[in-house]
Amino acid sequence: MKKETLIELSEVYIFQRENKILSDVNLSVSQGEFIYVIGKVGSGKTSLIKTLNAEIPLLAGNARVAGFKLESIKKKEVYLLRRKIGVVFQDFRMLADRNVFENLVFVLKATGWRDKNKIQKRIFEVIENVGMESKITKMPHQLSGGEQQRVVIARAILNDPILLLADEPTGNLDPETSEQILNLFIRLNEEGKTVIMATHDYAAIARKPARTFVCANGRLEDSAVNNVVIDFESLLNAN
Repeated sequence: MKKETLIELSEVYIFQRENKILSDVNLSVSQGEFIYVIGKVGSGKTSLIKTLNAEIPLLAGNARVAGFKLESIKKKEVYLLRRKIGVVFQDFRMLADRNVFENLVFVLKATGWRDKNKIQKRIFEVIENVGMESKITKMPHQLSGGEQQRVVIARAILNDPILLLADEPTGNLDPETSEQILNLFIRLNEEGKTVIMATHDYAAIARKPARTFVCANGRLEDSAVNNVVIDFESLLNAN
């Protein structure tokens, strides 16, 4: 049975203000895939993630993400797109003045949840899913980097998105914690979520081989289709 195409980018050009970041991007992702996007700092990985999430407007080309056309999406439709997408940021972006539970309540209320019992039930479901039940009353500053990242992943899956976008989710973590976070993404992918991970953690790719795209020289290349040789040593030395 052929899987649904979740992302389709055709001749897309990605800009940050007046600066062209990526040219002629062509990308097709099926539902349930696990995708890596690698490249040096400033090569366009984060800009690609932000474009898929409609954080950066699409100015040239055609793109369909989770059923929405990014080139013509209206402002009032963006929140509907983002209900289908969970984003995991490298810098966590937790509210410093609220504990773990309150951080997650804030997200659910902001996305239209009103029933307190349903809110509590959903929060405990996702917190258990990421193994953070014992930390639910802790403030962000009381959590380790790995624990904060688990909370961020919990936040990303609150609305049961079909697509997870992760921007350097293991970038600031030690190797053991990085492996735990990667395993969590692998499990979420096995449960049916499509995962696109921008990463410098090339050891992760060795542990979980998957389709890999390379951002370099203003282009996004499928390493398998275009026979791109990934020079991991060079990339590691550049970051």
